[in-house]
Amino acid sequence: MILDILEILNDYPFVLLLIIISIATMGGGIPPILERRRRRSLENSISEVLELLSDNIGAGEGIQQGLARVAEVRSDLFGKLIGDAMQASKATSFNAAMAEMAVKSRSQQVQRVVNLILTSLEGDAPMQDVLFEMSQEYSRLNKLMNRRETELQSSALLIILFVGLMLPSIIGFLVGIFAPKSSGMVVSELNSIMANFFGFATAISVLISGRMLGRMKSWLWYVPSFALMSMLIYIFGFEMLS
Repeated sequence: MILDILEILNDYPFVLLLIIISIATMGGGIPPILERRRRRSLENSISEVLELLSDNIGAGEGIQQGLARVAEVRSDLFGKLIGDAMQASKATSFNAAMAEMAVKSRSQQVQRVVNLILTSLEGDAPMQDVLFEMSQEYSRLNKLMNRRETELQSSALLIILFVGLMLPSIIGFLVGIFAPKSSGMVVSELNSIMANFFGFATAISVLISGRMLGRMKSWLWYVPSFALMSMLIYIFGFEMLS
């Protein structure tokens, strides 16, 4: 069966090239996905951390004591970062430890929150009220971001499914039905053109979807794989009905 498949694909050199490129680039998109999940997990926890810190300060604790209490309560990555910052503050200053934590988070939201906290401390602002208001603002912000991302993901997936799955399968079946090999019609050149067309169209749809989600650089790694999938769907759709 494998030999039969390879014999079919011998007529499509670009597909053979894409197989090699897809294998080589398939793992390149994994690190950006993992990094984004890490960053979003931190950002979705900002509201809870700020609200808990506000409650601790309202109970009479200082900012460092409140942060240490947050690190004890939370066992996630945010709690670990805060715990490491509190340990580092014993050897350096509190501001330096918090700035280092912000850099390690690799999140603009976390860095912004740390800067606001440090600025509020320098201005002797009422920290309990400031932290509570910040927690509410970031809760609304992240809910809006998550909802927008869910809606855009649905649209992006629909674009890829339509261009990369539905169109090549439908056209492949139609060509296989109306121009089968048994009819004596020479469609090898047409099939090559159509397969390449669906490959390029799918690649463009993946780039558009990645741009919609703001992840085009990470989605570039998967362009060869999606293009290959589309081309194979057309080729084997034709072969099944031809």
